[in-house]
Amino acid sequence: FFSRSPHVHAYALGDLDSFFWPHTRWLGWQGDGVLEQVALLYDEPDPPVLLALAEEPEEAMSELLLAATDRLPRTVYAHVSPSLLGPIARAFAPATDPALHCKLGLSRPEALEAHETDDVEPLVPADLAEVERFYESAYPGTWFQARMLETGRYVGIRRDRELVCVAGVHVWSPRWRVAALGNVATLPAARGNGLATAACATLCRILLDDGIETISLNVRA
Repeated sequence: FFSRSPHVHAYALGDLDSFFWPHTRWLGWQGDGVLEQVALLYDEPDPPVLLALAEEPEEAMSELLLAATDRLPRTVYAHVSPSLLGPIARAFAPATDPALHCKLGLSRPEALEAHETDDVEPLVPADLAEVERFYESAYPGTWFQARMLETGRYVGIRRDRELVCVAGVHVWSPRWRVAALGNVATLPAARGNGLATAACATLCRILLDDGIETISLNVRA
């Protein structure tokens, strides 16, 4: 089901992996015995994350969410298709104004080489304290789970031995050949020098070497 639009559903595909699966709950909607929609609730962060990205017919996702209100937490951080905002408003009261996002997918791997740099180095669990201090300064409020460093798919750039840029993944699954970039940030004083571009390009090359076929990224429009 998700493989029809892998870049759109990269998080859901990756969360099928045993590394993420224990934190997931799945809700499906069938029409005439055919699976039409699947919503994912990921409970590791607080509040939990709801992914409801509709396939056609999109109105079926509205029906699914309305039917499942009693199965969902009182508060969620939701990624939903824009067409759902009106139909589900009677059951879900937004705590903040919705923000439009774009879902990007890597389509030209050959273009990465122009942005790579030898300055990018891998980050490992032993770097956790330094990475957490970095995010406090560069990206306060980002969702970062310490265990994601165990994937070995976080990279950084240092200047004078200090981390000034980090790029990592929210999802990484060699089994399902999918990854979603996340927690990409640069210290304010170091911005505008292409560091995040270089870090992401190098990370994408590492992911491609893993055999990853779908590399996705969520960005605010």
